[in-house]
Amino acid sequence: MKVYLDWVGCKLNEAELERYAAQLRMAGHDLVPSPEEADLVIVNTCAVTGEAASDSRGKIRNAARRSNARIVATGCWATLDPSSAATLPNVEWVINNLDKDDLVSQVLDLESSVFDQEPIARQPLPGAHSRTRSFIKVQDGCDNFCTYCITRLARGKGRSRLAGDVLRDVLAAQAGGVQEVVLTGVHLGSWGSDFPEPGTLAELVRFLLAETDIPRIRLSSIEPWDLEEDFWSLWENGRICRHVHLPLQSGSSAVLKRMARKVTPESFFAMISDIRRSIPQMAITTDVIAGFPGETNAEFEETLQFLEQVQFSGGHVFTFSPRPGTAAERMPDPVPMPVRKERNAILRKTLAVSAKQFQQQFLGEVVSVLWESTDAYGKYGWRLHGLTDHYLRVAINSPERLTNQISLVQLLEWTSDGFWGTIIDNSLDE
Repeated sequence: MKVYLDWVGCKLNEAELERYAAQLRMAGHDLVPSPEEADLVIVNTCAVTGEAASDSRGKIRNAARRSNARIVATGCWATLDPSSAATLPNVEWVINNLDKDDLVSQVLDLESSVFDQEPIARQPLPGAHSRTRSFIKVQDGCDNFCTYCITRLARGKGRSRLAGDVLRDVLAAQAGGVQEVVLTGVHLGSWGSDFPEPGTLAELVRFLLAETDIPRIRLSSIEPWDLEEDFWSLWENGRICRHVHLPLQSGSSAVLKRMARKVTPESFFAMISDIRRSIPQMAITTDVIAGFPGETNAEFEETLQFLEQVQFSGGHVFTFSPRPGTAAERMPDPVPMPVRKERNAILRKTLAVSAKQFQQQFLGEVVSVLWESTDAYGKYGWRLHGLTDHYLRVAINSPERLTNQISLVQLLEWTSDGFWGTIIDNSLDE
């Protein structure tokens, strides 16, 4: 059978599809790069915003238009609105998040123990979703009660994967030639807190560093209140990517309180200061919500000033989107949509300015780049695109098509899309 995998949303959704891909291959099936070629389509949906839910429905409808394949709908939107998912064309299975770990065995009518054998080497997903980096799910669910977030309702309570199971996935990725793994979860920093003998994310990372020699380990989004005092000492090991994503959401203490965030602007800023003292040139990115209910002009200005003070190296700004069943949906004094969008634009511009300042400090430096993709061939050779461990985007022209290799590159020119550089060494052994 030929199977096409697609998703909307977060890195965790991508990590789950990578796991399905490995199981499908273990069962003897082929992955294809488009729905037209597929007998089966699996769509991992998202509901974090109204736009994400709409995109999820669109992905399913698009697959049905392009193919007669049977469709499996899973993920957050399918979990929260299974009846709507079931009515979409060609959908034969709607599998909720609590059952999705066994999705492949359910659809193929196999015992889940079939996949307990030694994992096969990871292969990138075919087509547009191909990634040289591998996303590894280490945790699911969340025990926080942020008033705007629907993910906790869709994903359930926090559940950590055993360190040995995570290691199996990392070793399978490494066997497939992967140079970088990205550890991901809904509430990544809570890893191990639900075990009978609680563990910590730092312990998991140290375990993976000791048991593998994969060149790069990257951490996805981490809530700032989850981290133990010595967490930043992990970066004494050069294999940990110098990039951390710490969601802020607001720079106003009053708004943070309405959001039920377990952080204050003062404690957040103190953490940023500690990171920068400990880890030179650390890239620190964030998330911010524009137009949370009741956000006054003064509270918005507090957020704007906080961003200017912290000088993040980048981030995402989300226009507040009321999600069904969340406390924020019922809060009074909604900010008018035109004001939300105006504030979004201002916050994006502010983050863009600080991102540019962070990036331009690297002009002229020699950095290591993992080549992710190639999009053209011309008179100057292949155009390669890759990432530094700081998550800086780099492009070069090269006579060789260097996919999934780490090279030393000198950064020669900065543009709004990233850096142009030249290879100093294309066989870096980190």
